[in-house]
Amino acid sequence: MKKFLISALTLLLVLCFILTGCDFLEIPPIDTGSSTGTSTGTDTSTGSGQTTPPVLDDANLPEYEIEGIPSYSGEPYVALNDNQPQFTSQDLTTESYEFYSELDSLGRCQMVIACIGIDLMPTEDRGSISSVTPSGWVQAKYDIVSGKVLYNRCHLIGHQLTGENANKRNLITGTRYLNIDGMLPFENMIADYVKETENHVLFRVTPLFYGNNLVATGVQMEAYSIEDEGEGICFNVFAYNVQPGIAINYLTGESYLAGEVPTPDQSQTQTEIQTGTSGDGSLADDPELNEQTYILNTSSKKYHKPTCSGVTTMKEENKQEYTGTKEELESQGYEACGTCKP
Repeated sequence: MKKFLISALTLLLVLCFILTGCDFLEIPPIDTGSSTGTSTGTDTSTGSGQTTPPVLDDANLPEYEIEGIPSYSGEPYVALNDNQPQFTSQDLTTESYEFYSELDSLGRCQMVIACIGIDLMPTEDRGSISSVTPSGWVQAKYDIVSGKVLYNRCHLIGHQLTGENANKRNLITGTRYLNIDGMLPFENMIADYVKETENHVLFRVTPLFYGNNLVATGVQMEAYSIEDEGEGICFNVFAYNVQPGIAINYLTGESYLAGEVPTPDQSQTQTEIQTGTSGDGSLADDPELNEQTYILNTSSKKYHKPTCSGVTTMKEENKQEYTGTKEELESQGYEACGTCKP
């Protein structure tokens, strides 16, 4: 069967990790115990109603350690364990499910896992997720960041895989770089594979935190295609939650340009960055805080102002109203209309 590969760059990167003998993180697999059968319980905060295996509960989640992962060296992710996921034979199933761990005592997301099948994938565009405030969410704007805003609400399991929207157990504070360069290529690879083959992919994502940090250092992603025994999808990577040129305080979520340490006389500016307010207390011009209503053309993947002339000539079957931010739309592959420039 044709093996799905994300790019020649990814192949070269993973091969480099293997040949250079990087110290990979040793992570134990899930302790599956001796339970068998199928659970009828549910475990999502959005009421999606997917069944979960009886062994996956918060009492026996695997314990992951962040020590041993190579330091960030300029690439968005690194291969772990020779790029081999660490599932057990008992983890493998051809029944679709999704499981989201409870938040920990600091309100941080924990491990999530799903057996991705065509039946779990969404049939509607993603809804707004702005109601969720993940741990460490201290939004800031920088001209050197694509889209200006530093943080995205990053799905641990992407919307294109399970259709989850504002699920607080599935959204972390992640940089634009983590979301687009680190995680999205792997999520798209799984989505393309499942759509083409209608096979299942076991996908586990674990955000890793140092100590009491509210912002994750990164996420480990493991995936394995079931029916073809990993021939189509097989990887184990760690994606770094960094943003080139930006220094992040992972304990709190605060940030500043690399090399610029805040001083007392900059406190007001820093407060404005942290809270999204201007000096008079009004909302700052932050796209994440100012949602707008747009009209989408689901065929051309363009978004428009409701008053745009292009909306009147749009086919009704391609027209969709959307309330949210430009960043959310662009993360879904939409582009701004060149006429109305929303």
